[in-house]
Amino acid sequence: MSRFVRALGLHQPDRTPCGVPIPTSEAHALGELARRGELRQVELVHRLRLEKSTTSRIVTQLARRGWVERAPAPDDGRGVLLRLTPAGLQAARQLAAARQARFGAALDRIPAEERQAVLRALILLTEAVDEP
Repeated sequence: MSRFVRALGLHQPDRTPCGVPIPTSEAHALGELARRGELRQVELVHRLRLEKSTTSRIVTQLARRGWVERAPAPDDGRGVLLRLTPAGLQAARQLAAARQARFGAALDRIPAEERQAVLRALILLTEAVDEP
């Protein structure tokens, strides 16, 4: 497992596994916002499985980069609604393309007759470590 983590670059917190030079946590936040269009910050906390303060720091950094904008939640005076800016959407698209290229190339190096088994094993491993 350690070798797999290092091969993916997960031990390098300032780069994504696909080699993009931003923290992995920021990349995950961008991905969640890109998939959903907008999210309450508290929902992002749950999706990222991070503490509120950590998520708040990530959102602050994304806002500094010009990738995320915050707005008051319309039905909750204390709630914060997050959405990607056009620059943030572009960054999310670039990350998605880099991810597809990296992991697509990795899958291509696995013999075709073994790919489904590898993908199934990854699903099982994820479920095994994904405790609520």
